[in-house]
Amino acid sequence: MWIRSCTKPLETCTDGIRNQNEEDVDCGGVCAACKKIEAKDLIVGETGILDSTIQGQYDFFGLVTNTNNVYGSDNFTYQIRLKDENGNVLSEKKGNSFILPGDKKYIVETNILSDAHPASVEFSILDTGWIEFDTYYEKPDIKIVNKAYNEINSGVGFAEATGLLKNNSPFDFASIKIKIILRNSGGNIVALNSTEMRTVNSGEERDFRASWPSRFQGTVTDIEAQPEVNVFSTDAFAKKYFKTQQFQQYK
Repeated sequence: MWIRSCTKPLETCTDGIRNQNEEDVDCGGVCAACKKIEAKDLIVGETGILDSTIQGQYDFFGLVTNTNNVYGSDNFTYQIRLKDENGNVLSEKKGNSFILPGDKKYIVETNILSDAHPASVEFSILDTGWIEFDTYYEKPDIKIVNKAYNEINSGVGFAEATGLLKNNSPFDFASIKIKIILRNSGGNIVALNSTEMRTVNSGEERDFRASWPSRFQGTVTDIEAQPEVNVFSTDAFAKKYFKTQQFQQYK
């Protein structure tokens, strides 16, 4: 005769579960003290808003820098506020992103709705979750070459940006986002766009294209294309990499 045991598993400080009276997973409370993270705040740099090609909508850009060499953020929350000349909030949008140690990146949000034309923008980091990289790590080896910007003389649309993405890393990525920033001769940003590429295999080269349906102000003399892969998320990797890989060994 078989008797099923209903004994509850013993809670320990090594079970990988936040239980007992732990402050975090397997630390604090009855367990050893949690390691304190002393990270410098993310720095907000260049910000701005542009008229979208759609009336009543606006595009935002903001540069975020992480000066920490061993701490990255797997999730930070930001807030964008479009304001009128008196400082009144016309529109507000919140979002989430991530950043690696020692890295800097543009946050790009397009088509933010506002009934009135904004006079200024306020961009702030509301909350930051930190992760310590206590072992060596590598940024994804993804490059963009052959970047080009062209106005469309015939056909649909006003202009397009094209380029070639190269995945030189040993990983197949399920998703790679590309942020496109156009500047004039003075270095000022005049237009923004983004596109996403699905299932980019290791060693693969893929053409990308992003277009602007309507005319925008300014003359483009430089194009910047910023590839981005969220290595903190297993969803960014092709499904055959469900097993922990190098990018997931930072904890």
